[in-house]
Amino acid sequence: MGIPLSTEERVAPVAAGSPTITTVCSHSSLQIFHGARAEGYRTLGICAGTPPRYYEAFPLARPDEFLSVPTLPDIVGAVPRLKAATAVLVPHGSFVEYLGPERFASLDVPVFGNRAVLGWESDREKERMWLESAGVPMPRRYATPADVEGPAIVKYYGAKGGKGFFLAKNREALDGFQPTGPHVIQEYVLGTRYYCHFFYSPLSTEGYRVGNGSLELLGMDRRDEANIDELYKLGAQEELLRAGIRPTFVVTGNVPVVLRESLLPQVFDVGARIVERSIELFGGMVGPFCVEGIMTEELVFKVFEISTRIVAGTNVYVHGSPYSDLAAPDLSMGRRIALELKRARTEGRLREILS
Repeated sequence: MGIPLSTEERVAPVAAGSPTITTVCSHSSLQIFHGARAEGYRTLGICAGTPPRYYEAFPLARPDEFLSVPTLPDIVGAVPRLKAATAVLVPHGSFVEYLGPERFASLDVPVFGNRAVLGWESDREKERMWLESAGVPMPRRYATPADVEGPAIVKYYGAKGGKGFFLAKNREALDGFQPTGPHVIQEYVLGTRYYCHFFYSPLSTEGYRVGNGSLELLGMDRRDEANIDELYKLGAQEELLRAGIRPTFVVTGNVPVVLRESLLPQVFDVGARIVERSIELFGGMVGPFCVEGIMTEELVFKVFEISTRIVAGTNVYVHGSPYSDLAAPDLSMGRRIALELKRARTEGRLREILS
């Protein structure tokens, strides 16, 4: 799975002219376009059918132009137009989910980051092998419902924003469970959720050094979920079912949070371990990724998932977070991507950040 990180023909069209930062009109596109425009880049929004009207309400985040396709999987047929625009694709959750990781990885257009990582994120077996081999604390994994001890959560593969996840109070609650696709059954860890927004720069020679580059923490968030609440999930699920409501974990929004400062060394250590192991396994990550975990009562950060691209939780920090403010002013994740692209062009190092 994956395309080589440094392909001459894939980088050459961008190196010949100023790139156009391009993504699908969804998820975190507003801040991606806003950050790109702040750094002087042209922007291109890909949409299915008529361009969304809500961009008209946000002139500083409206793409300079739109590329309309009948359906988003038809992006594959629009590759010549993307190349003509010297597009650099910025992956986000919706972009990858609509196309699928294999189709996205096969696009013959430069991508910000190492697209080989998508195969590791989208396959929960490979993702767990990566994180466990990095020495990252994780919830227990159950091979079958019969192995479950205590609360458990069933998760499906892919970036679906929590859709279809199922929470079981105990083993008996999984009786008759019929999965609808590839999934894992995981221990449901009690604690507080934190979604940590990291950025790994292979170009940086300063800061929190990891590998040949530096690791940056640009923010944290928690998530609002459609009809089930964090503190009462185990009990609330039964009451909702009695009322004829199917509980879901569909993410509907994000809430900014700040971690207790004494726990930051632990979070940075986890992020560094994940990056170092990624370098060994598939050539490393480039740019945004999100470590998603639970801080337990014993103050142990257990990682249940990683998103290897910009996440929607960064949208709460369009003008920076309490963490990014301590590194640079007005630093959103979208602008950080544009700054990395600008530095790579200036230093002639595009092959290190594009695939």
